[in-house]
Amino acid sequence: MKKILLIFIVMFFALQQKTQAQSNTSTAAKIDSMVDIVMRDWKIPGMAVAILKDGDVILKKGFGTKSPEEFLPVDENTVFQIGSVSKSFTAALVAMLVDEGKLNWSDKVIDHLPDFKMYDSLATKSIQIRDIMTHRSGLRGQAGTYIPNLGYDRNDIYGMLQYMKPKTELRSTYAYNNVTFLIAEKLIEKYTGKSWEENIRERIFLPLGMTGSSVNEEGFLSSENRSMSCEFEYDGGIKNKWLYDDDRALFWLTTIGPAGSVNSTATDLIKWSKFHLNRGKVDGKEIISEKNMKYLHTGQIITSMDSARITAYGHCWFIEQTNRYRVYFHTGTTWGFTTLCAFVPEIDLGIVILANSESPESPRYTIMRNVIDWFMFGKPSKDYHAEMFGKFVKEAEDAGKNKKEADADVSAYLANDRYADTYHNQVLGDFIITAEGEKLFITTAKQGWKRELKRTAGLHKFEFRVQGHTFPLSFLPACDAVSGLKIDLGYDEDFNVWKKENSPSCSD
Repeated sequence: MKKILLIFIVMFFALQQKTQAQSNTSTAAKIDSMVDIVMRDWKIPGMAVAILKDGDVILKKGFGTKSPEEFLPVDENTVFQIGSVSKSFTAALVAMLVDEGKLNWSDKVIDHLPDFKMYDSLATKSIQIRDIMTHRSGLRGQAGTYIPNLGYDRNDIYGMLQYMKPKTELRSTYAYNNVTFLIAEKLIEKYTGKSWEENIRERIFLPLGMTGSSVNEEGFLSSENRSMSCEFEYDGGIKNKWLYDDDRALFWLTTIGPAGSVNSTATDLIKWSKFHLNRGKVDGKEIISEKNMKYLHTGQIITSMDSARITAYGHCWFIEQTNRYRVYFHTGTTWGFTTLCAFVPEIDLGIVILANSESPESPRYTIMRNVIDWFMFGKPSKDYHAEMFGKFVKEAEDAGKNKKEADADVSAYLANDRYADTYHNQVLGDFIITAEGEKLFITTAKQGWKRELKRTAGLHKFEFRVQGHTFPLSFLPACDAVSGLKIDLGYDEDFNVWKKENSPSCSD
């Protein structure tokens, strides 16, 4: 009798496993079709998707093309830039240092980095390690985001923290930014004696078997199976334009480093999702303690709330709680690449989505929400794609209708040689304006990059493009000349003016 019962139990579990495998296969096919629809409507050239369920990778596939030349296909090992998903790697390194007793989350940064300085002296004395990667430093959202595009490196940006005016008090508001992750880099390098790059490779890539992953511009360019990237825009319709050369902003990528410079593949990044589902273990070996993994996954500040969900931010994971499930995820965006990495512990599900288009978050969210609903409920609760895509198109068309082009006032310019001079800024150094025939050029301070200044509408208004970003520039009038210039650094960043070396004695 016992033997018959044992045979029955074995057969039952074998049948259950077979049924589950068939269900996973069916769901993988649905995901495959959904990705095709998303790519078609959003006109995304290439994507890679990986799905992990109950410890097994049930889908790992490339879609579309990684290059306009010969339409080379994306595969599961094609390298993409993963942008801000990189933040979770940096947070993991800090957690390892906490495990090793080299610092604590509640330690004040100034006690570990004596040269650390913020604009506000109270913030300098009070900011704790737990504050620097949770976007509650008091800085305005995206503070310093475009400064690396002008050629400034990590040490430069770290030194500029003292000039970045806060918008709110410490810990009072969630405001997303990248620059505070350079503080984390300093801590990692101080207590390991190795670079952030070496730590990522030795402490994460190697033990997790992420053999196709790298960091920074150098790592990206050295990957033979890398995707090209696309700029996304809506101008009467969706367009994706392949990016080349300087427009790829690879210097920016390296400078932003600990906040966004990891390059990875669907094959590798799903291992990162699995690592978090396994609470810091790889093949049973503990890399980060369960206590600190739990801390990384604990919300520190609420980012949004409505009748459908509440979302908090932990240490580089958004934690979204609905009345149906909880999902941990992070998105990433660089010049021409977008990413999403997610996991749902409740059903042991991991999701990775990589795209070679700087498209909005909606395509990624469409796929993620469909995947979760399929595995948790058997079918989507709504048509996510129709809802998100329709909303985007309507808002884009409304914005286009309301856009008004200003007419350029050609009388509002001086002769080119009247603008030419050296202009000094106490934080960002000297920028040089030169007149060469019919054209004006600007040479940046740190790298000496030379770019053409192009006239735009308005009094003494110009713009120049460097590292994939267009900077508006305004000369400040003084009598029949100019006394200085201002460069719009984005996000209301204000480092005052660049004063003209040979400034006129009068002013308007």
